[in-house]
Amino acid sequence: MNTSAIITAVIVIGVLGLVLGLFLGIAAKAFHVDTDPREDKITGTLPGNNCGGCGYPGCSGLAAAIVKGEAPVNACPVGGAAVAKEVAAIMGVEADDSKHMVAYVKCAGDCEKASKDYAYTGIEDCRMAAMLPGGGDKSCNYGCLGYGSCVSACPFDAVHIVNGIAVVDKDACKACGKCIEACPKKLIELVPYEAKYLVACNSKDKGPDVMKKCKAGCIGCSLCKKNCPKDAIEINDFLAHIDQEKCEGCGACAEKCPKKAITSH
Repeated sequence: MNTSAIITAVIVIGVLGLVLGLFLGIAAKAFHVDTDPREDKITGTLPGNNCGGCGYPGCSGLAAAIVKGEAPVNACPVGGAAVAKEVAAIMGVEADDSKHMVAYVKCAGDCEKASKDYAYTGIEDCRMAAMLPGGGDKSCNYGCLGYGSCVSACPFDAVHIVNGIAVVDKDACKACGKCIEACPKKLIELVPYEAKYLVACNSKDKGPDVMKKCKAGCIGCSLCKKNCPKDAIEINDFLAHIDQEKCEGCGACAEKCPKKAITSH
């Protein structure tokens, strides 16, 4: 074995390593981008779920956007008001009061109340089922299919299938919006946690058509609107809508609804 060749190889490798190290060190300084120290503080304050519910790529992305003034201090739906106050303190601003929002499934058409046109035996996924004729096996084209796409999408185990329809546990929900994105029927929305009464229907069919398909569907009869003392209800596309800013939770609408499509929350 040639000892001098081995020594030469070791020296060459050592010199190359030194040169590359120096090059990387110089490049790191040359291309270094100073970051606002508030970003790290805000990132540490945020929940760390990286759910994307704020509309940014993870908590660090939101932190950078807040520091740049591109996002409000209360943009994290998971952290809520408590985290918003901490972030506001880091930014040296006041935190706007924000309502505690939760997801709500606008459908009460469970196995006993809603009819089906055929038996579906495919993949247990609402998005797949919605591609079938009629938008799925359920007679109501607007109703919950109950195959759990929203359940799989929820990172907080706040959505479950109960008797054929999705139900949100509002105490576990963080309003990240993942279930809203996953629902092919677009029947999940964010509502105030404190909301007293909500319309558990998403159908825009006329009353007679609704009654053929579901026992719990809104028929657009306007009795809720006529009996609301605060003028908080409107009927659009044969479907009742409750303005939660006006609603005081008296329950008159739910009492008068002949289909019991308005439920307590």
